[in-house]
Amino acid sequence: MFSCLFLLVSFLNILRSLHVSACDYSCPDKPVMTPSRLVVKFGDPASATCVACQQTCFPLDDSVINMEASLGTPHKNGSTVTWTVNQMTEWDLTPKCYYTTIMNDQCCTDLPVTVYKPPESVSFSLNPSGPLIEGSEVTLQCDVQNVAPAENLIVTFYRGHTLLGLVKSSNTAKKPVNDLLSMSYNSTKEDNGVQFWCEAKLELGAEGPQPPLVVKSKETTATVYYGPELKVPVDPAPISIIRGGPLHLTCLAEGNPKPRYNWTLPSNRGHISVTDLKIDSVDFQDGGQYVCTASNIVNSVSVRFDVTVQENFIPYIVGAVVIAAVVILIAAGVIYTFYYKQNKMGKYQLKDVFRLGSMNPTTIPLC
Repeated sequence: MFSCLFLLVSFLNILRSLHVSACDYSCPDKPVMTPSRLVVKFGDPASATCVACQQTCFPLDDSVINMEASLGTPHKNGSTVTWTVNQMTEWDLTPKCYYTTIMNDQCCTDLPVTVYKPPESVSFSLNPSGPLIEGSEVTLQCDVQNVAPAENLIVTFYRGHTLLGLVKSSNTAKKPVNDLLSMSYNSTKEDNGVQFWCEAKLELGAEGPQPPLVVKSKETTATVYYGPELKVPVDPAPISIIRGGPLHLTCLAEGNPKPRYNWTLPSNRGHISVTDLKIDSVDFQDGGQYVCTASNIVNSVSVRFDVTVQENFIPYIVGAVVIAAVVILIAAGVIYTFYYKQNKMGKYQLKDVFRLGSMNPTTIPLC
């Protein structure tokens, strides 16, 4: 009888000393891990402590308490196990602390371990890389090299100091990978000359480095092509100019690339490629419609000037005034000669001169 009881106890001790894979993670007195989650940089040391049995279990010997891991060394002290790693050289491991009850139930707790590596480099690019066309869709790309774990990687895109958006990696690899994250963006003419860039951040939670690890890219200056925009009135008022006067028409537009200008002259008299059209002295054939077209590889815009050339009547008016003045002066002289002298100074005949001697001196008219 005694021998049978001894064999039974020995068998139960053997069962308790065996590690079985069927862990109970819902047992009432679970092992407690400190920390509950471990975040460690690849190549760094790490450690954790497990209190295997705290309240309801019976005193256990060392054979039924342990910590299982593919890396590191466990050190047992009663119901406490300390697990240490001198250098973290594995990317995917989950240490497990367990104990086996007298009823041969195995109570377990896992220690989640996140092994990380900061990005080796981060670079930003535009796709397409050449000059963008206003209103076109462009892809902003952030290339993150040699980072782990990628599932904790978040990329933020910036336009100058303005945040454009965040993109989270969908890669679940534990080991370091190269990851290209992107987002779509609609370009505008205001983006011309603006610097775009991105930053990569490993969000490892409260157990990870604080603040989170951030690596920034270099800035890329965008070149955006946009069509010309007139800097003069689109529908200018008609222009009336006196024949012989100067004509100055201005056509100015802003665009990228810099617009080219082409003037169409009235009556299809030719074309001129200048910004300002100048005619020192206009004639009647210079009247009509002038069309200026500003164009680049994106678009073109036009402005029309209606010019009317009128005869210069001022010389005729001045001539008429001068003639009238001369006529008036001549008429005044004639009137003076034939009216004033005749009526005021008297009228004499030659025969009256010979009669002066026989006339009474008192009757001689005075001059």
